[in-house]
Amino acid sequence: MSLKQRITDDMKAAMRGGEKDRLAVIRLILAAIKQREVDERIELDEAQVLAVLEKMLKQRRDSIVQYDAAGRVDLADVERAEMVVIEAYLPAKLSEAEVDALIDAAITQTGASSPRDMGKVVASVKQQAAGRADMAQVSARIKARLGG
Repeated sequence: MSLKQRITDDMKAAMRGGEKDRLAVIRLILAAIKQREVDERIELDEAQVLAVLEKMLKQRRDSIVQYDAAGRVDLADVERAEMVVIEAYLPAKLSEAEVDALIDAAITQTGASSPRDMGKVVASVKQQAAGRADMAQVSARIKARLGG
């Protein structure tokens, strides 16, 4: 079963179960997927659906930081609850050691030796870690490893 189909099935189950908060988040996910499909006139594959979910998570992380800074704990808690539902559709996160191994392999593969080569390394790691690692943190680790 595809990820998109699983999300649709979960929406139906949430409707039957009366889970209003979860249903609202699932509808947001499906709307974001549908919007991207309409904008690009394509049917999204698994990797593209994961990219949409990652983008939604990043938006929520940013919102939480802003809400916390403004003292709006109530709104930050709503965003955190939405993140829990979204994260349920992402694959298991990579451990620190696994991320380091991917970075090492990408540096070796691309022959990177300076911060100028960071883009090649990030692109290589992103292909393998899509949806399984926070790419902002991965980029920072790559930058540190390349001496940036």
